Amino acid sequence: MLKQIILATTMGFATISVMAANTIVEMKTSVGVVELELYDDKAPITVDNFKRYIDSSFYNGTVFHRVIPGFMIQGGGMTKDLSEKQTNETIRNESSNGLLNSRGTLAMARRNDPNSASSQFFINLEDNAFLNKAERNAGYAVFGKVIKGMDIVDKIANVPTQNKLTHQDVPVEAVEIINMKIKAPTN
Repeated sequence: MLKQIILATTMGFATISVMAANTIVEMKTSVGVVELELYDDKAPITVDNFKRYIDSSFYNGTVFHRVIPGFMIQGGGMTKDLSEKQTNETIRNESSNGLLNSRGTLAMARRNDPNSASSQFFINLEDNAFLNKAERNAGYAVFGKVIKGMDIVDKIANVPTQNKLTHQDVPVEAVEIINMKIKAPTN
């Protein structure tokens, strides 16, 4: 009888685990492929926003327009000529979700207004504790992490950069996001 209860309980947890699976995204860049795991349960607003952009093919043809070695790579909102794409409405900042801006995590870029994130995101190249929510700092919302292809992220981080138009730290040769696709959606 006890074995049956333990087995039933274990099977129940397995079912719950499957239902709460995180979304897996494949990001194909001009440098290589990066696989991302999105934290659907910890950052639901941010993940839903990101998935809407993926589903609409918004990210296809955008570039990593800001690359700072030892800090982060940022993309998801500009084309090769550094024109900003028209975005959806901004979202509420979810930086209070307990996730930290550590190496390999995916976070939303924003302006000074904490609730101004739209399409642009960045991948942390190091542990960037100063980007986390603190007493007087709204923080930057982490909503995923790189699970494959951190070597590709590091390659992007090491491309030569320049000042171009009004932007700094722009890759000399564009690093394009060719496409993103959801490989394993949340059940």
